Amino acid sequence: MMANPTHTKAMVVAGTHSGCGKTTLSLGIMAALAARGLKVAPFKVGPDFIDPGHHAAITGVNSTNLDGWMLSREHNQGNFFRKASGFDVAVVEGVMGLFDGSCANSEDGSTAQMAKWLDLPVVLVVDAASMARSAAALVQGFEQFDPDLKFAGVIFNNLGSKAHLSYLEQALSTYTNMACLGAILRNEQLRIPERHLGLVTAQDHMIDAEMIDRLKFKIEEQIDLDALISKLPSILTSDNSQKTKTLKPNVRIGVARDRAFCFYYCENLELLEQQGAELVFFSPLQDTNLPQDLDGLYLGGGYPELHARRLSENKALRQAILEQSCRGMPIYGECGGFMYLCSRLTDVEANSYAMCGCFDFETKMQPKLRTLGYREITLTQNTILGDKGITARGHEFHYSDICTAENGASYRSVYKVTSRRTKEPLSQGYLNNKTLGSYVHLHFASQPQIPKHFTGSCRHYQQKRENQR
Repeated sequence: MMANPTHTKAMVVAGTHSGCGKTTLSLGIMAALAARGLKVAPFKVGPDFIDPGHHAAITGVNSTNLDGWMLSREHNQGNFFRKASGFDVAVVEGVMGLFDGSCANSEDGSTAQMAKWLDLPVVLVVDAASMARSAAALVQGFEQFDPDLKFAGVIFNNLGSKAHLSYLEQALSTYTNMACLGAILRNEQLRIPERHLGLVTAQDHMIDAEMIDRLKFKIEEQIDLDALISKLPSILTSDNSQKTKTLKPNVRIGVARDRAFCFYYCENLELLEQQGAELVFFSPLQDTNLPQDLDGLYLGGGYPELHARRLSENKALRQAILEQSCRGMPIYGECGGFMYLCSRLTDVEANSYAMCGCFDFETKMQPKLRTLGYREITLTQNTILGDKGITARGHEFHYSDICTAENGASYRSVYKVTSRRTKEPLSQGYLNNKTLGSYVHLHFASQPQIPKHFTGSCRHYQQKRENQR
């Protein structure tokens, strides 16, 4: 039996397809609930980094990724109920369309699968621009597609007028059992800008007080929030005393975090802290020196290509990272962090910028997407993340390519990488000294040995440094 259980209202906000407005609606609902004085726990289905950043900007709470392919059902359930504990409402933003997942003939990795795993009702967002009676046919199809799925109701988006909403409500009540919870009229001021990796990040497009006010006002004005809340179940959550035991901090890991490096699964950082890591954040854009007494470095993904000139001009920090790499400090870089660890970065205008030089690779931005999808890696050698043979799961999404190593240098390829759809070899992981880099964003919870092994590698380096003093 759970100790000191708490009750939390919870919902999943899902769309009929990508781009229908589910992120804007999710943010608006979070903002409106928070404005009512409710504590909101945000979650995001899928491997995305950008939406969780906006969730955190709205709620003041780190958003947790839930994923049916990278993580087990048990882990997703345990993580959700633990993170929702102590909050009034949990809002889970879906991914892509409601039934879209990692393959075409099953629900694996979909929002629908996650909603059923968590036993939560779905708020369906429908972009009904230029639609009338056909909207009812669309909703009817979603309603009947999976009888095991529960719905709280429909929110229409991008409508032209209140008369348009009235027409849709009539069609919905005639042909479906779904309640209409309201609609958002077309409003360009609520649109979040986009760029090549998706929505602009919270760091670059801050959701300021004015934007939050617009979001919550539109939700309160045009959505029946009271009716929505009344339809939500109260889930039973355990109190936070059942969290995994955290070791006393005994190793310092520098984490690059600024506008260029902002893609981290919050759970990755939490897992490192549970293994005794003190995380010390620094900015490769602004800091000219690394924090003192570090035992390791973690450089996540982001947009180094948008800040390549400033990163290159900060020669002192680039040199400091290269020196630590040559000394054998455990350094892990993924995607954008990996690009920064390479020798050069060339943008789409063919401007070339010097990077850290831990790997003699050049990365070049391309005008089109190079790869996108889930990845499973198997370590082919012992590394700072684990021993040979262990597997982990993650995601890959980038517009750049690796070019041939300068000076003919070669590095040990230490990953066997496969996608969900094929077992053909894909992007690699490269090891030089104790520096490991790859395009793959790993979710550490897919392989618990990773945070344990990485912090262990950092402790070994710490002892080595102390012995040399």
